[in-house]
Amino acid sequence: MLRRVKRLVSVLERQIFDFLGYQWAPILANFIHIIIVILGLFGTIQYRPRYITGYAVWLVLWVTWNVFVICFYLEAGDLSKETDLILTFNISMHRSWWMENGPGCTVTSVTPAPDWAPEDHRYITVSGCFLEYQYIEVAHSSLQIFLALAGFIYACYVVKCITEEEDSFDFIGGFDSYGYQGPQKTSHLQLQPMYIANSVLYAVQAKKPRQSLQNEYAF
Repeated sequence: MLRRVKRLVSVLERQIFDFLGYQWAPILANFIHIIIVILGLFGTIQYRPRYITGYAVWLVLWVTWNVFVICFYLEAGDLSKETDLILTFNISMHRSWWMENGPGCTVTSVTPAPDWAPEDHRYITVSGCFLEYQYIEVAHSSLQIFLALAGFIYACYVVKCITEEEDSFDFIGGFDSYGYQGPQKTSHLQLQPMYIANSVLYAVQAKKPRQSLQNEYAF
């Protein structure tokens, strides 16, 4: 459970910086991931293997998404972090928050702005960064991949343990299939003295006639 709490904290941290950078695609993916992690925690606490299985399946998709983000920032193939606006759904020209706020970065506004720059955006140059923003984003995605792989292994282990426990419980408590019946309540016996001549006859009367006993004592 502690591991999933750590994953939840890490994705919340990433969600904050994606909000600051108006990265709408990562924001949506992070939101879904937060919901699935909460459901996974619920499934672990309540011993619901279906929730944990769904969480494990989502982790595969989560790893795929983070691999794409890494390829995007490293410009693998035809991807370009400068011209492609995939992460903002092509509705804005915002970049990662770390682009202007990375360690050691110096931001300088350029005036006048180029004609192609939108009016509600400013045109800047960034220099002096100790670590470029794309590598920070790659580090974030790499951490999420590592946590997701560890979470996938742990989820499979928890499902295995719960399944084995349920099978063991069914084996111990599944006597109905073998015709097992629980112990019957013992019938209450009543002793009634019967006086016959010079003898006393004790009759044992049970609910079932076949189980009646008689003991006779002569004086």
